Amino acid sequence: MTKYQPTWLPDQRRGRPSLLAAARDFVDSVANSSPARLALFVYTGVILVFAAILALPASAADGRMTVLHDAFFTAVSAVCVTGLTVVSTAEHWSGFGQVVILLGIFIGGLGTLTLASLLTLAVSKRLGVRGKLIAQEALSNAGRLGEVGTLLRIVITTSVVIEVILALALIPRFIILGEPLGQAVWHGVFYSISAFNNAGFTPHSNGLVPYETDEWILFPLMAGGFLGSLGFPVVMILLERGWRYRNWNLHTKLTIEVSLILMAAGALAWGAMEWTNPRTIGGLGVWDKTIHALFASVMTRSLGFNLVDMNNMEPSTMLLTDALMFAGGGSASTAGGIKVTTIAIVFLAIVAEARGDNDVKVHGRTIPASAMRVAISVIVAGATWVAVGAGVLLAMTGASLDRVLFEVISAFATVGLSTNISAEAPPEGKYVLAVLMFAGRVGTITLASALALRERRQLYHFPEERPIIG
Repeated sequence: MTKYQPTWLPDQRRGRPSLLAAARDFVDSVANSSPARLALFVYTGVILVFAAILALPASAADGRMTVLHDAFFTAVSAVCVTGLTVVSTAEHWSGFGQVVILLGIFIGGLGTLTLASLLTLAVSKRLGVRGKLIAQEALSNAGRLGEVGTLLRIVITTSVVIEVILALALIPRFIILGEPLGQAVWHGVFYSISAFNNAGFTPHSNGLVPYETDEWILFPLMAGGFLGSLGFPVVMILLERGWRYRNWNLHTKLTIEVSLILMAAGALAWGAMEWTNPRTIGGLGVWDKTIHALFASVMTRSLGFNLVDMNNMEPSTMLLTDALMFAGGGSASTAGGIKVTTIAIVFLAIVAEARGDNDVKVHGRTIPASAMRVAISVIVAGATWVAVGAGVLLAMTGASLDRVLFEVISAFATVGLSTNISAEAPPEGKYVLAVLMFAGRVGTITLASALALRERRQLYHFPEERPIIG
């Protein structure tokens, strides 16, 4: 007769607790059957943990509990590397609370699929074949399937190294400006992590406005934000193959080319529209205006630091900013938006259609039809989220369409620039924006990766018939 053994006792045959074994089995099954679902679970769990911590009295400067909707909104904004705030980061949160926010930014900047892969490795000590495929897809197929674990370690190491370099560039400047050593180190570390992860959180109550003409602070922030917006696959290619253009893969070429085009075009357009606006840069000199325009172009594509009040910009500039925010940065990066490679693929498809070409070709390569379907799906999904979110928030706040649309796109594209709708909105409006931030950070990435791995063999093919288009 077999003696009854409680499930919580160690399994002598395996040498580990049954609960841990069950957890490993669960993670293995989810990771190998639906890695995208595991990514959603991981991000949701991380956000809930950080929201609970931020709600504690220890996280607030006044030692009181923070209301749930403010703590939850801040947690989502930090983990989704957005930067929208409903309370002052410098004044409301204690030192402990700011550390929690910074940790959330670092973890969130690694990306949903990277976090899911790391969880699988931590719990089950291995990645299944499908788990490796989804992790490899998250890294844009950088490296061979068996190297995914090494690549994940490289992602974390690269993040830390770049952030340390940025901090070392910023700390001396803060010391020169008169800050005590400890405060200068803290501000340098905070800005370096916030910049590289395209988060836009600032530890100063008045943000970067006091440094609007300080190139020693603005240029490192721009460099860090731009590097973060390129994405880990691009950074790894640059580290592996150097700066020789012909050695880059197609993803790296398209990401850097489109990013530079958007940065240059955005700076020229933003500067031209705001050049004589006395409420923004109209009263500055030519050099300072140029820096403002370049800084704004980099910031609007996901970083989220601002030197001027968004409500003081010209309506045409707000529309331009909407477009740049929606475009975003590179795939598998700390930036948001629909991603620059998505824009490149759709643009190339339009050019091919205009020329009458059957194939979409660039740099001696043909882009498969499946990639174009994913790009269209991401754009349509993003536009749908923005349209629905704007409609709901308009009904809740009664604010003007331009301000609401700006805030919604900023939330969905995880940018962090604000017309102050986030702070003014009722609690239910804050939850709407939190959902948009979550969808923007998790939705398009997971959708693209899930669709990329959902190819199936068809046993039959229907006759083709072309409907009238246009």
